[in-house]
Amino acid sequence: MVKDAAQQETPKIDIAIVSDALLGTWKKERIASRSLASQERFQNTPGQSMQEHREDTLKRLAMLVEEGAIQRAFPKEYGGEDNHGGNLAAFAELVFADPSLQIKSGVQWGLFGSAILHLGTKHHHDLWLRDVLELKIPGAFAMTEIGHGSDVASVATTATYIPETEEFEIHTPFAGAWKEFLGNAALHGQAAVVFAQLITKGVNHGVHAFYVPIRDENLQLLPGVDSFDDGFKGGLNGIDNGRLAFDHVRIPRTNLLNRYGDVDAAGNYSSPIASPGRRFFTMLGTLVQGRVSLDGAAVNAMKLGLATAITYANERRQFPGADGKESLLLDYGLHQRRLLPRLAQTFAMQFAHERLLHVFDEVFSGKNDSDENRESLETLAAALKPLSTWAALDTLQETREACGGAGFIAKNRMVTLRQDLDIYATFEGDNHVLLQLVGKRLLADYAKSFADGGRDAIVNAAKTQIVDRLSRFGLRQAVQDVTSLGQTARAVNELQDPNFQQYLLTDRIETMISEIAQALREGKKAGGAAGQAQAFNDNQAKLIAAARAHGELLQWESFTDALAQFEGDTLTVMTWLRDLFAFSIIERDAAWFLRRGRISGARYDAMEAYVTRLLGRLRLQADDLVKTFGLTKELVRAEIFTGIEAERQAEAMAYVAEKKAAGEWPVSEKTLKK
Repeated sequence: MVKDAAQQETPKIDIAIVSDALLGTWKKERIASRSLASQERFQNTPGQSMQEHREDTLKRLAMLVEEGAIQRAFPKEYGGEDNHGGNLAAFAELVFADPSLQIKSGVQWGLFGSAILHLGTKHHHDLWLRDVLELKIPGAFAMTEIGHGSDVASVATTATYIPETEEFEIHTPFAGAWKEFLGNAALHGQAAVVFAQLITKGVNHGVHAFYVPIRDENLQLLPGVDSFDDGFKGGLNGIDNGRLAFDHVRIPRTNLLNRYGDVDAAGNYSSPIASPGRRFFTMLGTLVQGRVSLDGAAVNAMKLGLATAITYANERRQFPGADGKESLLLDYGLHQRRLLPRLAQTFAMQFAHERLLHVFDEVFSGKNDSDENRESLETLAAALKPLSTWAALDTLQETREACGGAGFIAKNRMVTLRQDLDIYATFEGDNHVLLQLVGKRLLADYAKSFADGGRDAIVNAAKTQIVDRLSRFGLRQAVQDVTSLGQTARAVNELQDPNFQQYLLTDRIETMISEIAQALREGKKAGGAAGQAQAFNDNQAKLIAAARAHGELLQWESFTDALAQFEGDTLTVMTWLRDLFAFSIIERDAAWFLRRGRISGARYDAMEAYVTRLLGRLRLQADDLVKTFGLTKELVRAEIFTGIEAERQAEAMAYVAEKKAAGEWPVSEKTLKK
């Protein structure tokens, strides 16, 4: 068959190749996990009671053990595979079955079990790891306190050493010290890893982790342990979240998870890390996998929402067009602007997540467990997890609205999925706190580049120190000078140049950080430490914006690097998608780029017009692009994803055609008035 001109001009992507690129290095593990998530026995039942959901989720955890689905990251001697990247890749896919199942398994093995593995030593591994893996010891991860939240260093729970009995006494001295929001705390947990201030010989050595039994085999609370059920929540109601309190509970000295700090029988403290601050952050750094896994799960939720909404928009018709026929929703320019930039964002975030997984695997497998790579991992996770979890909430809300009333029906999943993912923006590190950590690290590196220099020295440092740091994540050196940007931004063609896009996004970070650094310097000069602290507080929102810009640059770079896997039509379409991601960032922050002369008003208008053309091109690719996600009806489980709307539309059009052919279709009043 000969193609017409329009067909010849429309590129066609290779769905299989793009799908492989999205599945990434751990394709096998992802597919295996999707196979489980496709099975009804692992899926939640909409509308069931909280009590039923909790019990079903616990049963499903046991089924995951039977399937060998959760052991991958643990040492082979305890039944694992030492497969760290594959473990998190597979874990993220469980969100398709039920976010409660994913998060409860994360509590059991990603937090409770991993804390024993990474903070304990062989003694602890031999005692508890196999039973934790086999779910014989369901456990809680007792870090967060109701009165301290993300400020882990200030937790008020104490672990005071008693040399006479060689025991630690775990105690929550007041209500604000109760451990809160803990999965497995309300009902199912038999032990907890408790984070407390280690006190021995009258000296507080900071936060350490302790293995503390909390219930017996009959799930009755042990003496001195109190629990409170958090009850019904805004989402994730298959998890028994609750509070824990300890009233002078005694545990053996050896229950201290002592990889990074130990106390001998006489009460003498020792640690392989002399600095208390570095010791604290090293301990927390071993638990970074929670942030990594949430990043991947959030992106998968975006895929589910977009696959549903775009499929529906390619079938649902609304309002007659010029030809008298009702138009497909996705043919409307506004609908394209609502969905397609978020589709581009999803691809960028998936490729960035793959990069994050590789760094995670390097560190935890020991392939590259250097201090520098650990810091890179922590910064990457702290930068990407906030962006993806916020984007998931935004995307699920937009896709829900884009499906109208159908999107609000629970059986189409977007409403309930958004409820479940709401907490992702808060746990495993509040998103704003994580971005502040990223911003502080950017500032810390930046501060090394100047001493007594003025603003010129700071601007010069922006061109070297920050970009050098970014390059550690695989980023390329910007090729243009900041002072030349006003002259080089002359046409939208330059905005399509990846070097120019990278430059704009990098320069944004450099300029933001240099301005904040200058404000801190001036604050210190004017008012000492107090003045600098006030300047930091005044610029906190700007610091968060800079950290967010850093995360977006990482995502853009990951997408750009991923393009090397494609060729021909596939490369053309994927490049359009990457460009849409870049332009969407610039459009959103247009005020910043315009105020600082990075682009002119005329060039912005040209870019906006080009985005409209891009959307028209990508509208023709949208169906194939969501097919690259590889999501089956069993994974999506939304009625409007099944083709039912296309059937309804076909039935309606056939009915009208039949009536018109038979001369039975009524004449419109408007026609008569002509």
